[in-house]
Amino acid sequence: MEAVTPNPVCAKEVLDLLNCAADSQFDREQCICFLDALRSCVLEKKVKKFSLAEQK
Repeated sequence: MEAVTPNPVCAKEVLDLLNCAADSQFDREQCICFLDALRSCVLEKKVKKFSLAEQK
């Protein structure tokens, strides 16, 4: 079984990117900035894979 991190790594960056993509006034350039921030976090924290926890 995979370990679950109580405070997900790069959570802010992921949420920023997802919310940007879902925004009704989609701003591609802003989303690219959020994608770059997420990529930097992933490299810094050495993230290999993201997953969504099952809700019980």
